[in-house]
Amino acid sequence: MRRGICLCGAVDFTIDAVSEDPITCHCKQCRQQSGHYFSAVAAPKKALRFSREDGLAWYRSSEFAARGFCRDCGSTLFWRTNEGPTVMVAMAALDSTEGLALSGHYWVDFKGDYYDIADGLPQHKGETS
Repeated sequence: MRRGICLCGAVDFTIDAVSEDPITCHCKQCRQQSGHYFSAVAAPKKALRFSREDGLAWYRSSEFAARGFCRDCGSTLFWRTNEGPTVMVAMAALDSTEGLALSGHYWVDFKGDYYDIADGLPQHKGETS
């Protein structure tokens, strides 16, 4: 079980399990929302439990997905599709990332030109590459 919390504490949650190793997304929306790229780990939606969620807000960022954040402090917390069993949980929101290691970079064809990806992890263009 892993605990997560926003900067001000208005969103406090636990996830009972993670589905896979974390990824980074370099798409324009993730970069705009987070200020850089978004590092997240997938968790089953049913494994996400809130002990406090009065600050939680969801922004529908496309026809098929929404982004969760704290309306009080602005912390980026989640990304989820409207359908599907998983939610992506921001790595920075977790109290501990022990035992997790990035597995790859996605949407690298949209990454910012101000940084390089040089960690040797797999790089994927677009959604399905």
